[in-house]
Amino acid sequence: MPIDDTAAAAAPAGPILLSPLGFGDPLRWLRLGWHDFRRAPAIGLFFGACFMAMGWMLLEVFQYQPAYTLALSAGFLLMGPFLCLGLYHVSRELEAGRTPTLGSALTAWRTRTSTLAIFGFVLLVLEMLWGRASLVIFAVSFDGMPDFKGSLLALLDPENLGFIITYVVVGAVFAGLIYCVSVISIPMILDRPVDAITAGLTSFRLVLTQTGVMLWWGALITGLVTLALLPGFAGLLVVGPVVGHGTWHAYRAAVGA
Repeated sequence: MPIDDTAAAAAPAGPILLSPLGFGDPLRWLRLGWHDFRRAPAIGLFFGACFMAMGWMLLEVFQYQPAYTLALSAGFLLMGPFLCLGLYHVSRELEAGRTPTLGSALTAWRTRTSTLAIFGFVLLVLEMLWGRASLVIFAVSFDGMPDFKGSLLALLDPENLGFIITYVVVGAVFAGLIYCVSVISIPMILDRPVDAITAGLTSFRLVLTQTGVMLWWGALITGLVTLALLPGFAGLLVVGPVVGHGTWHAYRAAVGA
């Protein structure tokens, strides 16, 4: 049964109970995600194509405006969980024994518009801070805008070691924050009558209390997405939806029924 914002506002306050997780669970979530992808391949490939298009856009920006690459990456981290909203909907429908459609997946956000908007604003603030930090790092590290001629090897020149370390550390901090507050937040908002703050805090609490498992899950996602980028971003056609479906099962395992 769909949850709307009115139900979320009227829901009783209180911490949501979290289930204990094991280090074998993330691999199980991926297997379940693959199973969902195979049951609704056309919908999955549609969302995978969206992820692939985002990758091409990121590459285009790097070739001509490298200073904005980190900021755009932050934007993709912001957009990713919301784009996966349709995949969460598909997994929920399959779990309930219903047949999902692309139309319902694309409009799954409509019953939770206000809550998702509030949560999106929080992520947007983090994205803007990340983008600003990216420009500051370039301004401090170089005399004017460097010309990398679109070459990643030029960017990774040993002479730029200080810049690289700072760039990676700052990016990791913001990526970690976004991961902590969003890893299960959006599937929870879709599935339960919770407000944006409760969803974000529950997600953060999950990472803090079961850090090892959630770091392992994050590492799996990072590794799979990195490998998917190599063949012209084509791997995102499959990896993107599988990870999206897997995130739904991560939420279900962490929060339960």
